[in-house]
Amino acid sequence: MRHRKAGRQLRRTSEQKLALMRNLATSLIEAETIETTEAKAKELRPFVEKLITKAKTGTLHSRRLAGRHVQKREAADKLFQVLGPRYQERAGGYTRILKTGFRKGDGAELARIELIQG
Repeated sequence: MRHRKAGRQLRRTSEQKLALMRNLATSLIEAETIETTEAKAKELRPFVEKLITKAKTGTLHSRRLAGRHVQKREAADKLFQVLGPRYQERAGGYTRILKTGFRKGDGAELARIELIQG
């Protein structure tokens, strides 16, 4: 039974999935738009939005909490110095997912996840 088991497994162990989310989140913060599979994009959305919400407070504690997941210094600095203030007046919904078609090799559904401007 799958009671109280939210989220997609993505055919990975929990440690592998966490590492994947951390890498995708770092890439999204650095580039502000990435293309990946639709399932990964849908899993990444709440992960990144929680990080941006932490960045809006800007406290040392929230920086340390976000540092668990964003382990590149440049990405963490951008998160707190650029993205946090950018979304200060916004109550949520910092990302957008756009379907972009199918991957040629295996036919997987691709999507572009991007940070909304302002």
